[in-house]
Amino acid sequence: MLLVLIPAASRPPHGIVAATESSVQNSEQSFGFNLTLAKTIVEYASAVYMTDLTELYTWTCSKCNDLIQGFEMRRLIVDVQNCLQAFVGVDHNLNAIIVSIRGTQENSVQNWIKDMLWKQSDLIYPDMPDAKVHTGFYSSYNNTLLHPAIANAVHKARKLYGDISIIVTGHSMGGALASFCALDLAITHGGNNVYLMTFGQPRVGNAAFASYFAKYVPNTIRVTHEHDIVPHLPPYFFIFPDQTYHHFPTEVWEHEVDGSTVYQVCDGSGEDPDCSRSVLVLFWSASDHLTYLGVDMEADDWSTCRIVLGRSAAETLLLQHARQLAGGDDESGGVNVVVRDHGVQMFLPQSLVRLSAAPASGACHCHRGIVPKCSKRIVAKLALAGLSDTTSCTQLFPLDHAMALSSLFSSSSSQVQAGV
Repeated sequence: MLLVLIPAASRPPHGIVAATESSVQNSEQSFGFNLTLAKTIVEYASAVYMTDLTELYTWTCSKCNDLIQGFEMRRLIVDVQNCLQAFVGVDHNLNAIIVSIRGTQENSVQNWIKDMLWKQSDLIYPDMPDAKVHTGFYSSYNNTLLHPAIANAVHKARKLYGDISIIVTGHSMGGALASFCALDLAITHGGNNVYLMTFGQPRVGNAAFASYFAKYVPNTIRVTHEHDIVPHLPPYFFIFPDQTYHHFPTEVWEHEVDGSTVYQVCDGSGEDPDCSRSVLVLFWSASDHLTYLGVDMEADDWSTCRIVLGRSAAETLLLQHARQLAGGDDESGGVNVVVRDHGVQMFLPQSLVRLSAAPASGACHCHRGIVPKCSKRIVAKLALAGLSDTTSCTQLFPLDHAMALSSLFSSSSSQVQAGV
C-alpha cells in the first residue's frame, strides 16, 4: 500500500493517520492516502446511488449500515428536475461530517455528456480571475438545489457538533460536483477543515482553476481505477496547456502490477504522465469506471430518477401540515428531506416525515399505476387533503412499489409519511 506522510501540523479527521511507511515520490502532501479510510469513503460514494430512499434515509440499505457503522443521516437531498441526489450526515467514528453526491444515472448521462462540447465559463471566486470551469458541471452544483441544501445541512451539523471536519465525496459526475461543493465549503469553513476524496471523476476546469483549487482545498485525493475512461474527459491537450482542461492534485491510481493491486500516489501536477494518463486512448475502459476499491459503483435501479414524495400530494400536504418551507429545519437539527421537482421545492423536517417501506394495515396500496384501494377511514382523510381514492398512484406517489399511507394520517398532528 502506498501512503503519503501527513505533516504533524495538519488536523485530519479521525481515521486519517500518518503513515509508518512510504514509497511515494510526493511526500509533502498535506492529505495522505489511507486505504482503510478510502474503503469507508467509497462506501458513502456508492450508497448515494441507492434508489430505495426509505432504506437510504434510514441507513438500512444494503450499502449502508452493514458496511458503515456509526453514521447519522442529517439530510437527504433530491432534485428531481435535474436528476440529482445527495446526502449529508455525521460519521461519529471519524468525527466528521460526510457529504456524498450521486454520480451519473444511466438515463441521465446526457446531464453531462451533452456538455462534452467542453464549454468553459469564468469561475467567480475571490482571487480566481483566470480560472475557468466546465459549464455543465458547475451549473449542476451551483444552480440547483444541491448548493443551498448542502450548505444549510453542513451549517446545522456544525452547530450541533462543533468545528468538526467535513469530508466530501462522489463518483463520476458526483465527483465533479463534489469538487465544487468542497471548494465552496472550504471558502466558507476554511480549507484545513475540508477533505475531498472522489472516485473516477472527470476534469472540471483549466490549469488556473486546478492551481487555485489546490490552494483552497489542499486536502484532496482523486482516486482513479485502471483504464477508467471518465478521468480522461474532457480531454487534456498537453500541447495547449493554457487552453485545455487540467486535473487538480492529488491523484491516487488504483491498478494492477504483477497481479497485485497497488495504489500509486501521483505527483503534485494533477496530470502525472506516469499515472492514469499513461494509459493509451485505445485502452480506455468504461467497465473500469463501475468498480472502485472493489466496491460496485452502479445504481441498483437505472430506470428512473426516484423521488421521495410526488409533487401533487406533497404540495397539498405541506400546505396543510408543514411548519417550514425551504427555509431551514427544526432548531433541534432534526433529520429532514429536501425535494425539488419542476420548480416546486419541498422541505420536510423530521417531525413531519415518517418513512415506511412496507404497506401497513388499512393503507392505500399502490402498484405500478394501479388506482389505490383505501379503507373508508383513509378515504376520508385523503379528502381532507384534497385527494381521493380515485387519485392515481402516479399522482399520489410516482413510485413503482407498494405504498403505505395509513400512518400518514394516524395522529391528530397529521404527520407526513413517504413510503418509498
